[in-house]
This record gives sequence, C-alpha cells and structure tokens, in this order.
Amino acid sequence: MKGTEAVKTILSIVGDALIVNANGFLGREAFNTRDREGNFYMIGSMGLASSIGLGVAICKPDKKTVVLDGDGNVLMAMGTLAMISAEAPKNLVHVTLDNRVYESTGKQTTISAKVKLEEVAMGVGYKVSKAVSDTESLEKEMNELMQSDGPSFLLVRTEASFDKNTGRVTHNPVEIKRRFMKALARQ
Repeated sequence: MKGTEAVKTILSIVGDALIVNANGFLGREAFNTRDREGNFYMIGSMGLASSIGLGVAICKPDKKTVVLDGDGNVLMAMGTLAMISAEAPKNLVHVTLDNRVYESTGKQTTISAKVKLEEVAMGVGYKVSKAVSDTESLEKEMNELMQSDGPSFLLVRTEASFDKNTGRVTHNPVEIKRRFMKALARQ
C-alpha cells in the first residue's frame, strides 16, 4: 500500500476527531488531502506528534484524538510510547505509517524492519496494538479503533512512495496553533 493511499483512507474514517500530524511528507499529505482546523501539523519538530497528541487526548478526554505518525518519528521518541501507556487515555488512537525509511530527508533506512513498533507499543502497555499492510485491513481496523477504548496503536506498513512534489503546509506555525485552539474550544 502506498503512503498516500493510507493517509487518504485514514482521513476518510476519522470524522471530526482531533488529529496531530507528524512532520514531513505525512503532514503534507494530510494537509493536501483534508485540511481543517482540527488538524495540528508539526513543522520541523520530528518525533513530537505523539507527545502533543497525548496532551490533547488528556485535555479533551471526551473527544477522539488521532496521532498520524511515521516510523522514524516514533523511533526518535520511543519514550513517549511509555508515557502514553502510563497515562492510558481511552480516546487516543496512535497510527504509525511504517515505510522503513526517513522518506522526507532522502529515504535513509530506519531500524523499524528489526524493531517491531507494534510489539513495542503492546509491550509498554497500549490497550490494543495491531499491524496492517493493505487497504481493506486498514479500513476495518481504523473503524474498530475509532469506536473502542484505547490507547490504541496501529502500525500501517506502506511503501516508500510519497510524491516529493506534494505541496507543503501553507499555514505558518502561529496559524496552525490558532486554528487548532479554535477547534479545541469548540469541542
């Protein structure tokens, strides 16, 4: 499955959930697929989407929060997996696209082929942790996780296939914050 296809599938399922998008191609693809105030985009802060998502989930416990992350981001901040588990927000769905490379910076290989992130998430105490590699399974698992208590982790195996010409997020960091704060205030 291509990363673009995975992002489009995920965003078609999450409804009005609050979404924290990782930096790089993942955030760009989310921006170009479904930009809205309820999307927070990381701009150059690799590895922090899950930390921010945890804070959002704790702050808004009655609202589903989705972290759209990448394998390189999770590897950079693996301690956050333990923090998420310790806080155990029932409303958090942590989706990680795993293409086994740092795609945005030139496709350098990550170690996710050797370190099974879904097993790490389960090992530190996520309530649910699953892995998928095709669109049909992704749709099934995302729909299920959006309806159940977490914290949940879903690893989505993808090809290194994002289009390098995908437009960047055009909102500046201040705009991203203001828009997201407006969305939080409405929740």
